[in-house]
Amino acid sequence: MPVISTNNAANAALNYLNLNASQETDKISQLASGSRIVQAMDDAAGLAIGTQLQANVTVYQEDSVSISQGSSILQSSDGALAQISNVLQRMMALATESASGQVTNRQRTQDINTEYSQLSKEIGTIVNSTTYAGQALLTGSFLSNVKFLIGTQSSTFITLSLATVSAAGLLGTTGSTVSTASMALSAISKVGSAINTITQDRALVGAYESQFSFSSQDIATNVQNISAAASVIMDADVAQVKAGLSANDVKTQASVAALTQASMLPQELLKLLQA
Repeated sequence: MPVISTNNAANAALNYLNLNASQETDKISQLASGSRIVQAMDDAAGLAIGTQLQANVTVYQEDSVSISQGSSILQSSDGALAQISNVLQRMMALATESASGQVTNRQRTQDINTEYSQLSKEIGTIVNSTTYAGQALLTGSFLSNVKFLIGTQSSTFITLSLATVSAAGLLGTTGSTVSTASMALSAISKVGSAINTITQDRALVGAYESQFSFSSQDIATNVQNISAAASVIMDADVAQVKAGLSANDVKTQASVAALTQASMLPQELLKLLQA
């Protein structure tokens, strides 16, 4: 029924214009932000899930940094232990030489034992100088029951513990000098035991390094997969949004044209009265 006081056609056209313009604004916001969920009302459930996934990625990325630092600590420790092993092998050679019958007591005391004693002190120097961020690695409690997080739960971690190393602990009193043939024989046994101890320590460090390496690879895989899952939920599909924006743009233009036409309807009805 054509009326003058109420322009129902214009109201309908205006309603669709506002709706299309709002949808067009939403699409532009998605393109500008790159996110499918610009406001919580866009997808409340998706926002909750996507945010949790992004939080997990953040935790895993920090785990990766922690694992890298742990690997660096282990590499520093292994390098020091390898150097101590080299020193002990030289000390073994000196002890064997001192125990030999063709060496005089003077040679044992002045030459062989002098170098042997200096090498024993060098072990202490290596131990004390092997540090990470100011913390001694081979002595003290820094590497005793240290936990490195490797997951998103506080219960998922690698516990790292390395034995304390010292020249006195490795050589004791019987391996501290080779000034006589009998002392040299005792030193041979003690140095051999020390080499075995250092070898076992290096094997433990190697096992930790292997564990850290596999954990690092697992973390990288988790970051990749979880990031992909979060992207599906949170990120905007540019092609799909662009296609929707084009459709909304056409609808908006059509709504403007319809509103213009509807606004002219009362004027057309007045012509009937004038006639």
